[in-house]
Amino acid sequence: MILFSGHLRAQSFVNTLMPEPAKLMVAPGGLAITPTFTVTTTHFRDARLEAALGRMLHRLEYETGVPITKEIHQGQGATLIVEVQGPGETVQSVDEDESYALEITPNSALLKANTVVGALRGMETLLQLVQPQQGKYVLPAVSIEDSPRFQWRGLLIDCGRHFEPVDVIKRTLDGMAAVKLNVFHWHLTEDQGFRIESKVYPKLTQMGSDGLFYTQEQAKEIIEYARERGIRVVPEFDMPGHSTSWFVGHPEISSGPGPYQIRREFGISDCAMDPTRESTYKFLDKFIGEMAQLFPDPYLHIGGDETNGVQWKNNPKIVAFMQQHHMKDTAALQAYFNQRLLRILQKYHKHMVGWDEILNPDLPKDVVVQSWRGVASLSEGARQGYQGILSAPYYLDGMKSAGEHYLADPLPSSSDLTPEQRKLILGGEVCMWGEHVYERTIDSRIWPRTAAIAERLWSPENVRNVDDMYRRLDVMSVRLEAFGLTHITQEDVGLRALAGTTDINALHVFASVLEPVSFGERYEAQHTSQLTPLDRLIDAVRPDPPAKHNTELLVREFLQDPSQHQGEGQQLQRIFSQWQAVAPEVEQQLNASPLLAEDATLRAQQWPGLAKIGSDAVHYLTGGAAPAGWKQSSLAAIDAAQKPSGMVRFVFLAPLRQLVNAVSEH
Repeated sequence: MILFSGHLRAQSFVNTLMPEPAKLMVAPGGLAITPTFTVTTTHFRDARLEAALGRMLHRLEYETGVPITKEIHQGQGATLIVEVQGPGETVQSVDEDESYALEITPNSALLKANTVVGALRGMETLLQLVQPQQGKYVLPAVSIEDSPRFQWRGLLIDCGRHFEPVDVIKRTLDGMAAVKLNVFHWHLTEDQGFRIESKVYPKLTQMGSDGLFYTQEQAKEIIEYARERGIRVVPEFDMPGHSTSWFVGHPEISSGPGPYQIRREFGISDCAMDPTRESTYKFLDKFIGEMAQLFPDPYLHIGGDETNGVQWKNNPKIVAFMQQHHMKDTAALQAYFNQRLLRILQKYHKHMVGWDEILNPDLPKDVVVQSWRGVASLSEGARQGYQGILSAPYYLDGMKSAGEHYLADPLPSSSDLTPEQRKLILGGEVCMWGEHVYERTIDSRIWPRTAAIAERLWSPENVRNVDDMYRRLDVMSVRLEAFGLTHITQEDVGLRALAGTTDINALHVFASVLEPVSFGERYEAQHTSQLTPLDRLIDAVRPDPPAKHNTELLVREFLQDPSQHQGEGQQLQRIFSQWQAVAPEVEQQLNASPLLAEDATLRAQQWPGLAKIGSDAVHYLTGGAAPAGWKQSSLAAIDAAQKPSGMVRFVFLAPLRQLVNAVSEH
């Protein structure tokens, strides 16, 4: 809710907050950032709060260029008073109080929170409020009361299929904190790699990781780094399936004879742990006991998805076990495995989290179900009394737009769940699966789209204006880059590598209107494996680039009334003219680069023709009808450009089609 107190504020306050606060009131004036800016704390202060204040002051100085003391002020008269009631929970839980209130006047600022985590959220909002006014930087006069709509707001990073170095994880955590996400779901084991050191079972990484894994000291460092930013770390050890890397060193817990190698291809494997051997559970007891000591969060994710049962059905001993225990199918055997596993987790005081497949009436109600199957599956779990997290609409490798992700809600007001069942929907998690990302490309797949989903999970349900979200997302994207994230800069790095030159201005324009195809489309076209180099044009271009929504917005405004929106028409003509002008240079660069030529030759050939169609459409809409047959041939060209080619697709075809359809013919 945004309220303006007085006319002047509406003109001078520019809201670029993301996520939107629950309540925001704006008043005249603002607090200037000067070298006399100081911070003091009242009531409570600890090392975590002090460190956060230090980071905030460094960022404030960096953003404004104003030299600011980093010392915490003693006594009265500080510019910013931070009033925290207490530390919050020693180990942050799903119920941690993240609320805060922020009051800024032309003379001072007051940040109030019950916990340090609440103060952390308020500091991020304060930094986002900074804006230039009349030649200086100010904090606008506002009154904010804020708390999250959902208590579980996560990001999954799959480090099993492609390992991500520690610095990638840290800069991602910085980005997560900036948009108020609070759970880092660390997917640590996969068929393609076992990524966490076990001192109890050292062969897990010695034989199952290609030497790419996190030591326990590195894991502790990341857990502490996350805690400093109010983020929980929930580890995932996928079992009984997606577990080939376990078996390379320990074939004795598998359902087949072995020997095993790290699996390089993607997709569902037939391999799975043997749920019928007591030795399997003794092994897991020791492993989970070790991991429970390492990861303090009360939740532990056991995966549980996509176990196809093939290896179980081909093992006579397992088939006999199922018959002896009257198990009608492999789903019943997996339910048995999960019940045994649950007892181990409970022994170490952990709550079980798993994917949809674990949902079984025999499991106790404190199990959390993470839904990759969608809202219907999530709701069904809630009807059975299970807590749930929604992930299905937030799979980043689907390459959907921020706008599509933004409108997907874990708990829409149209839901038919009862009030008690609604309380069981804890929130949602963004999923960054690792088949097609590595350290140089992962940022552009996560950001800035994740910031839009973060707003969906934090802000009130009625904050749903997609155009305004994109306006603020553009600003947020630049802020995120200041953390060292590379989601903007990596595109040009990739293009320079492909073209072999720094002269990529034309190529940059071309790339700005392309985006990657989805995971599934790439997998089908390229038959990728863990060993496939990720160095193609699809890896350089960004999902949902700014040109996509900007073009949609321009065309929508223009088509309301072309005669009254000539400015938009002129902007479109400049864009289409630029495309046509640089197209010959793009074709030359493609001819000099076999990798570029392989992926983009057809797109480069189609591009100037599509630009001319757009230019002609704007001309006809402002100056008369098109010749007979123009519309049919133009739509045919757009249809041809929509067909798969080179694993990249144009982002402007839908608005271009709208332009063509709006034209009249003689």
